[in-house]
Amino acid sequence: MPVPSPAFRQAVKQLSDKEKEALILKAVRRDAELYELLSYELLEEVTLEEVYAQSAEKIDELLVQTSGRNLPKALVRALRKVLKEIARFKRITKNAKAEVDLHLHALQLLFRHYVTHFDNYHYQGLYTATARLVLRTMQLIHKNLHEDYHLEYKADLDDLLQKLHCVQRPLPVALPKAFA
Repeated sequence: MPVPSPAFRQAVKQLSDKEKEALILKAVRRDAELYELLSYELLEEVTLEEVYAQSAEKIDELLVQTSGRNLPKALVRALRKVLKEIARFKRITKNAKAEVDLHLHALQLLFRHYVTHFDNYHYQGLYTATARLVLRTMQLIHKNLHEDYHLEYKADLDDLLQKLHCVQRPLPVALPKAFA
């Protein structure tokens, strides 16, 4: 991302309110994410819960309604899109706890609908991506959340880790037996 130069900042300060308004409206028409960010920051009716619900709905749609001739590859692509949606949510809200909640929401959907496929050789990519997502979620909790939240997520993560360790395939990444 470019850093605004002092000359640019000075030019923006010299703009009238009407010119600033026109410039902002022009920018949000071109960039949907900027529009969502400014809506979240400026409008009182756009709350964290609403943005979270929209992202969770999109994640549901991506993971549950995935289909295609090659379902394993389609699921891996859908999981990549889910991670992009979570990153977009994080850029808009800057809320680490809600980001972790979205990670867990996606993982619970994966385990609810596709855990039976993890033993299948064709689903190795999905199994690997899921294991890495569990590891990434644990790292996010340790890095970004206060220790009090660790206890809140421990039961869910221990359950997911147990299910991953029950699969009769070697784990692609080194996962602990329990969330510490």
